[in-house]
Amino acid sequence: MRRHELTDQEWDALKELLPPGRMGRPREDDRRVLNGIVWKIRTGSAWRDVPERYGSWRTLYTRFRRWALDGTFTAMLSAAQARADAAGDIDWLVAVDSTIVRAHQHAAGARKGGTGRVPVQDHALGRSRGGLTNKIHLACDGLGRPLSVLVTAGNVNDCTRLIQVLAGIRVARIGPGRPRTRPDHLVTDKGYSSRAIRRYLRGRGISHTIPERADQIAGRKRRGSNGGRPPAFDRDIYRRRNVIERCFNRLKQFRGLATRYDKTATSYTAVVTLASLLLWL
Repeated sequence: MRRHELTDQEWDALKELLPPGRMGRPREDDRRVLNGIVWKIRTGSAWRDVPERYGSWRTLYTRFRRWALDGTFTAMLSAAQARADAAGDIDWLVAVDSTIVRAHQHAAGARKGGTGRVPVQDHALGRSRGGLTNKIHLACDGLGRPLSVLVTAGNVNDCTRLIQVLAGIRVARIGPGRPRTRPDHLVTDKGYSSRAIRRYLRGRGISHTIPERADQIAGRKRRGSNGGRPPAFDRDIYRRRNVIERCFNRLKQFRGLATRYDKTATSYTAVVTLASLLLWL
């Protein structure tokens, strides 16, 4: 095993999750191809610069795009989460947050989708003071492993995507039963503090720890008795929110994730999904 490659334990867990081969001539060895993809993501290199020991870079890119488009990486991540849940290895105190990722100039050249009735593709790139960026919205369990991932443009407000991130939590059961979609407790920072969000969480029966913003506290005090009581806040539980910061730190050890080089949102989401899968392994 070389640096940046899958260990034997990781490969043993992954090989059962890969889709079967297609009809026709035998395809390239799955382990070598997957090692090449992982090497590329860990180093942030261009596809053409992947070492020849992993085979043709065109084969690696074609396999990566195929698995990104047909949902293979997402299915593999879901299977890894289901195994952990069956073993009782998921802490359902869930933290939600986002992180900004700067886009390299190579990521800015994706072609928009046509004219007329063909909709323009959204490649999840937004322009801000730092240039072109995108944002990773993430929900992780109490052990700092991703449960749900959403990629948007960098200028998208965090609180507008909380419901989508929570809806992305679907941990399947091994055997009968519906997927688990609801955490035991939710922890977020004050960027998610709003009446609409708190109302939504209460409607789903999700207990939560979200600090109030200073302007909300001032407005409630200004209204006096009409301002209502402050929401419950547990400092001890809130201290556990740092698990999502540690999760982001581990994900950004993948240089192909810490800086976005992919032109399309589909490819970059696949990069984040594959890195998340390796954290579960």
